[in-house]
Amino acid sequence: MRIRDYRPSDAPVLAQIYARSVRGIGPRFYTPEQVEAWAASAPTVARVRQAYGDGRIALVAVDDDDRPVGFSDVEPDGHINFLYCAPEAAGRGVMSALVDLLEQRAAALGYRRLHVEASEAARPFLLRRGFTLLARRELRIGGVPIHNYAMEKRLGTGGE
Repeated sequence: MRIRDYRPSDAPVLAQIYARSVRGIGPRFYTPEQVEAWAASAPTVARVRQAYGDGRIALVAVDDDDRPVGFSDVEPDGHINFLYCAPEAAGRGVMSALVDLLEQRAAALGYRRLHVEASEAARPFLLRRGFTLLARRELRIGGVPIHNYAMEKRLGTGGE
């Protein structure tokens, strides 16, 4: 596995990874109704291309055959919009490698803070990575109540 920059040809697979991740990992943390509402909000190929064409840091984890197995990004304000891994690649260091490089790139560009709305699945991972929990957020997706967590990490020496 290696991390590389996003390519527009990745968009169809990234949209699929998002939906497969929600459906494959989400049921451990959310109800079936919540999982389906969340999966229904998966980005279209066009939305991935539009978002990742705006100059943000956009990284893709790929296997030995250059097939995407995970992806993440950082918007210009330090917001991590996507942080997803294919279910079959979960627990294999994909997310750690993505976050490591995101943090390095963001720090090199002078970002002082990263922030994210993390799922129940991502929360413990991000806490281990030095993110701070700010608040539990209650929201609705397609009319279905669900929650996530506002989290942040200060960049610099020791995450300060």
